[in-house]
Amino acid sequence: MRAMSIATDVQAWLAARGDEPGALLERLVAIDTENPPGRGLGRCGRALYEAMDALGFAPELIELGERGGLEEPCIVRGSVGGGSRTVYFHGHFDVVPAQRRAQFEPERRDGRIFGRGTADMKGGLVSMLYGAAAADALGLLGDGRIVFHFVCDEETGSVAGSGHLRAAGLIDPDAVAMVTAEPTGGVVWHASRGAITLRVGVAGREAHVGQAHLGVNAFQGMIAVAAPLEALAAELLAQRTAYPMETDAARGSMLVVGGSTGSGANFNVVPGSAWFSVDRRFNPEEELEAEVDRLTGTIQAAADAAGADVAIEVLQRQPSAGTDADHPMAETLARCIAEVEGAPARFELCPGVLETRWYAQLGIPAFAYGAGRLDVSHGPEEFIDVAAMLRCAAVYAGFAEQALQP
Repeated sequence: MRAMSIATDVQAWLAARGDEPGALLERLVAIDTENPPGRGLGRCGRALYEAMDALGFAPELIELGERGGLEEPCIVRGSVGGGSRTVYFHGHFDVVPAQRRAQFEPERRDGRIFGRGTADMKGGLVSMLYGAAAADALGLLGDGRIVFHFVCDEETGSVAGSGHLRAAGLIDPDAVAMVTAEPTGGVVWHASRGAITLRVGVAGREAHVGQAHLGVNAFQGMIAVAAPLEALAAELLAQRTAYPMETDAARGSMLVVGGSTGSGANFNVVPGSAWFSVDRRFNPEEELEAEVDRLTGTIQAAADAAGADVAIEVLQRQPSAGTDADHPMAETLARCIAEVEGAPARFELCPGVLETRWYAQLGIPAFAYGAGRLDVSHGPEEFIDVAAMLRCAAVYAGFAEQALQP
């Protein structure tokens, strides 16, 4: 009964804020933070700093310096509450490239806000900020605090943002929980796949097409090297993770060969170089290093058989992560969702990679839960439902209150 009363009080507090949350989201969406290339990050970071400051969250803007061409990369950090127990609210303010420039001009229709980043995940940032503000205003934090980590480069691996948090010791391994506002559509992602990205280069020798016999065709070598990977992709896709997902087919282990490729200098020249990408999203039951070894071993064996000269560059190697669905903090989050939504929470494996990994690797129970929808997040009609965004804020407030109890 007490929990239901708190959920009602939180939603009433949020309703009294009127259009403040929606207006903040529109301001954030209007700042182009496409990544790649990583533009507008400092400007958006400062806007978030100002929003946190207005809410009394003691913000700090951590400037990261030159990081791979990102424009003014930064982290916005803040906190509310003064207790010894910590819950992390983590998010990112970079967005994937837009299909059209008008997506940075937010539009309201039928209770929704449309625009790039509304679902993934500037709307989630707003949910976290106002959920924390409600928890603070209603005295729900007790002997605890919420710490915000808003990073600038999640869409390209978060090595600058979350990588800095880890390297600088800014993530306390004694924290009781972490939640990030990814567009889960109301599902809880309690686990995520790992990621391996390779760039495979094949060397040859250029020659004029009229003297092709003097050249070594790198493109042909690339085909020979890639062929066994396609067979491996089919084999992996037939595997199934034990974690629940939306469909059975989605539970396969994923490998995409040749998402990006390049070869040669001109149509009338034997190509002296060629390259292709390999992207592996492996399930939690699989081990990172074993999968790296399997991919590189398969490539090298194929190259040896074809007499091809290959160079393998590992661009990304991120482990999977997970928190048991029966962990006490998972049960707490599920209870808060049920109190606000009036329906049981569902737990699933995220089909991709999550920022939860930076926390779960330290033993912190970590979850993704957000009001946005994955199926619209990177598309031309990306949106978030404003009412769902506020309900999500109420879930965050309730989760902080219950998680921070001693």
